[in-house]
Amino acid sequence: MKQIEVQIMGQGYLLSCPEEGQQVLLDAVARVDTAMCKVRDAGKVRTRDRIAVLSSLNLAVELTDLHHQHLQTLASLQAALAAVPAATANEAADGDPSPWAALSQRLDEALATPAPTATDGHPNRPTASATTPAQG
Repeated sequence: MKQIEVQIMGQGYLLSCPEEGQQVLLDAVARVDTAMCKVRDAGKVRTRDRIAVLSSLNLAVELTDLHHQHLQTLASLQAALAAVPAATANEAADGDPSPWAALSQRLDEALATPAPTATDGHPNRPTASATTPAQG
C-alpha cells in the first residue's frame, strides 16, 4: 500500500491506496476537489459538511446518468447484434458480398448518438443554491 497526501478544498488528507490504484485515486480526488470548490465558490453554502453533501450528490447524479447511458448503449448494441443474423441472411440472398456490413452499419447507428454529458443544468442535480433549513 502506498500513502499519498492530497488536498481537497484546501484541507490535507493522507490516503492509502495500492500502487496500481494511485492514478485513479488522484483523478477521483481532483474531481471531488473541483466539485467542492465549485459549490463553495457559488457562495450559497458555507459549511464544509454541506458543501461535501451537495458535491457528493452532484457526483452521484453524474454517475447515475452515466450508468443509465451505459445501459441504453448496451441495450442498443444487443438489439443490433440480435438483428444481424436476419439482416445478413437477407443481404446474402441479395448478393451482398460482406455479411459484416449490416453489423458494422448497426453498430455505427447505435454509437452515432453521442452520449450526453452531465451538465450543471441537470434537473435532478442539487446545486449550491439549495436552501438551508431554518435553524432554531
